[in-house]
Amino acid sequence: MACIEARGLRKAFGANVALDGVNLRVEEGRILGIIGPNGAGKTTALNAILGLTPYQGELKVLGRDPWRERDQLTRDVCFIADVAVLPRWMRVSQALDYIAGVHPRFDRAKAQEFLAKTDIKPARKVRELSKGMVTQLHLALVMAIDAKLLILDEPTLGLDILYRKQFYDSLLNDYYDRSRTIVVTTHQVEDIQNVLTDVMFINRGRIVLDCSMEDIESRYLEVMVNPDRVAAARALRPIYERQMLGRSILLFDQKLDHVNRPQLAALGDVRTPSIADLFVAVMGNHASQPQGVSR
Repeated sequence: MACIEARGLRKAFGANVALDGVNLRVEEGRILGIIGPNGAGKTTALNAILGLTPYQGELKVLGRDPWRERDQLTRDVCFIADVAVLPRWMRVSQALDYIAGVHPRFDRAKAQEFLAKTDIKPARKVRELSKGMVTQLHLALVMAIDAKLLILDEPTLGLDILYRKQFYDSLLNDYYDRSRTIVVTTHQVEDIQNVLTDVMFINRGRIVLDCSMEDIESRYLEVMVNPDRVAAARALRPIYERQMLGRSILLFDQKLDHVNRPQLAALGDVRTPSIADLFVAVMGNHASQPQGVSR
């Protein structure tokens, strides 16, 4: 069953097109990473899903129209943004009191259990917490709500690698149960490489890649080519080529190029590309295509 389904989703701000006929389907229980450069349309897509902006086209979230049924939808959806702000004068215990008073599905004991694993004390004020601690507090509040969909917009922006790792470890170990759906946008692609079940690349308001992690592993291959085999590798029509430490690294789409691992292994060292390397390759191939301007 689809948790999110969009057909022909479009959003324009005057002459600037942020979403240009987007079609997408996110099944329940998946963890989707939406990755794109600045201005690609990621945040606009999330705002549409959350019912924060009107749009053209068809969009259903948990079977509801998010713009017309946002009040009902908020009972089943949680959201953490990079700009999320708690009042600086508020104590941690008061934040728990507030959420308990406004959300019927908030489990205070679960939030306290999570916070007990951190250095965050109930009596401390938000202004006394580091940015990493504030993010942990947000996560504790959200994870204690029995929601069907969790949306994260650059949730670890500005955090050091330790806090980022703790964040995603907590998300997987303490929240995700294969029935909840998670959608996350981030520029820190390496952090979520092993977290995602699906990945979507968006550029200039259009989806340029949409597949599962299993599909990436079975479809794409990257080869560090031996110097004497570069010409032979290029003859197989790679979708992208880059240089590293004087060696040529070529990326192939087995579905497109009709090449296979044994064939490429004869040319050099073969591996599955990282999401970051695949992203650079796909974006490079679409950079010259004229499309609408997005934000």
